[in-house]
Amino acid sequence: MPPATGLQNWEDLDPARHPFSWDEDEEDHLRTLVRAWVPPVLSGMAGWWQAEYWCENQVDAIIRDRYGNWAQGWNWCYRHGGPIGSWVTGASSVTTPDETAGRVVAALLEWRAWVERTAQRFAELAPPPEAPPEDRSWYLERACVRLVTYALDSGAEGGWHGQAALVLRWFLTTTGMSRAEAEQAVESAIGGRFKSWVSPERTLIGSVGEDLAVGLTGHAPYQDYREREALEDLHDRH
Repeated sequence: MPPATGLQNWEDLDPARHPFSWDEDEEDHLRTLVRAWVPPVLSGMAGWWQAEYWCENQVDAIIRDRYGNWAQGWNWCYRHGGPIGSWVTGASSVTTPDETAGRVVAALLEWRAWVERTAQRFAELAPPPEAPPEDRSWYLERACVRLVTYALDSGAEGGWHGQAALVLRWFLTTTGMSRAEAEQAVESAIGGRFKSWVSPERTLIGSVGEDLAVGLTGHAPYQDYREREALEDLHDRH
């Protein structure tokens, strides 16, 4: 599943806005709901996997209805640029009722963990509200470099750069920018410089980060601030 319209707004996903309660009873209940929608006879290649995709659509509706729209990324798999490895597509992930239910549960929990981890990264990388433009530029450059690397490390394949751009837009909106402003800033900085199936050189990632920072603040980021060495080390370890 590539990024859908509903994944464009961080406010719709932010775990601080959308609590999630999970225990053994809830897991058992979700497994029961999923098993009920797995067809007894699958279509397979001969039937263009119609039954499998139908099942995936029904499960998606259950998840959105039960947990909210934040959960819609549960099946955004790494093959389509997402962070999910527990679920690929209906064609390959819908099998027996028990196996399918297990994959759904794993994918939902994997998505929630990734969203929470993303929120934590945003909080760690956010520039202080009172930072002057020179300092804000440094924070934005560092954030861009680390969030692009974060997307690279998520396991996404061909569409990794789409995830990177999306995460950067989310981050910028958490700093007070509008979605339109964030989209323009990210597009201006990246501008087609990242490619599918190609891991960019560190120098290219750094260049994109600097362009983003300069474009937003009008100031080049400081490259060597000794008082920030501890913060650099913290981000690098993460």
